[in-house]
Amino acid sequence: MAAGKSTRTWPLTLTMPKPLLKVMNKEIVKHNLDALQGLVNEVIVIVGYKKEMIIDEIGHKYGKLKIKYAEQKRQLGTGHALKSVEELIKDKFIVIGGDDIFSKRDIKACLKHRYAVLGCEVEAPDRFGVFVVKGKEVKKIVEKPEQFVSDIANTGLYVFDKSIFKIKLRKSQRGEYEIVDYINALVKKEKVVCEMVKGHWLSVGYPWDLIEANSILVSKIKSDIKGKVEKNVTVKGKLIVGKGTEILSGTYIKGDVVIGENCSIGPNCYLRGNTSIGNGCHIGQAVEIKNSIIMDNAKVPHLSYVGDSIIGKNSNLGAGTITANLKHDNKNVRSVVKGKPVDTGRRKLGAIIADDVHTGIKTAIYPGRKIWPGLGTLPGEVVDKDRMS
Repeated sequence: MAAGKSTRTWPLTLTMPKPLLKVMNKEIVKHNLDALQGLVNEVIVIVGYKKEMIIDEIGHKYGKLKIKYAEQKRQLGTGHALKSVEELIKDKFIVIGGDDIFSKRDIKACLKHRYAVLGCEVEAPDRFGVFVVKGKEVKKIVEKPEQFVSDIANTGLYVFDKSIFKIKLRKSQRGEYEIVDYINALVKKEKVVCEMVKGHWLSVGYPWDLIEANSILVSKIKSDIKGKVEKNVTVKGKLIVGKGTEILSGTYIKGDVVIGENCSIGPNCYLRGNTSIGNGCHIGQAVEIKNSIIMDNAKVPHLSYVGDSIIGKNSNLGAGTITANLKHDNKNVRSVVKGKPVDTGRRKLGAIIADDVHTGIKTAIYPGRKIWPGLGTLPGEVVDKDRMS
């Protein structure tokens, strides 16, 4: 399901659909397609917002998977999205949310059953839909319960068969057709098994969730160096380096780092885990990058600090740009989403910088601030509010 507009991940999704955001230098949707290899023959991608970008990126064949597309012209909920592919479904099928990254291990576990869902124990169940279970059998699902009923969150992965479409959905209180209503109706007459996450479930609801997902995946890498690493480069951790990339003398890499193809890294820069740097990037003299995502063709040429941040495609940070990532009071960083401040749950969070942003020299950006696509800053400017125009 990859049709949504995803306003909570603005400004990153102003220029691309969320399933194409990269984690560890790979699009969210491709992480899931990789997990599906060998388990299914065909994948139907439900598209809507910026559909051409998704179709162009994936194509009609991915690995051994045949890819079809269905358009959800009006986004009327997850149940409506599922209904839009009824005519393309043959029998048993898997439903995967396009916002999250799942593991092959957990998908295989769910496929053992006729009807199944994937659950995950969480510390704050009031933020999720939760499964109420008896043993491993689902009895009902409750959306964001105000009082505790279960701590098993709904991850958005389901196994159904075509008979599910016999259930007639009604609009929910928010005016949408919901997949969870399919489940609540199904459990009254069929056994629905709840498998628990044993691989990984990386949910991307907000921009900073990308940083967390990236950190988890980068920590699992195995070193693979296809580019050129000069003498006097120090590597203390696992490192992936793509073809055509050069890491120049004096660069110090501490922790696990992924670097794409055709990049220029250094000289004399400091890369800290868990960081991913995309294709065609330039990280230059006296730059420090820590636990961040640098997207394709972005440039951080010299004398800058990027910590716990996201730098969008084709962006350029002027010399001396600093992303502050820690508040003076050491409290969690708050970030504005849809006009309201949100507790990110992170004590350290830097900047969320969209595509094609250019900062002036000596720009200082407060923790959790965002800069919209195509915008810039003046030399010496302090960004203490989101830059939207």
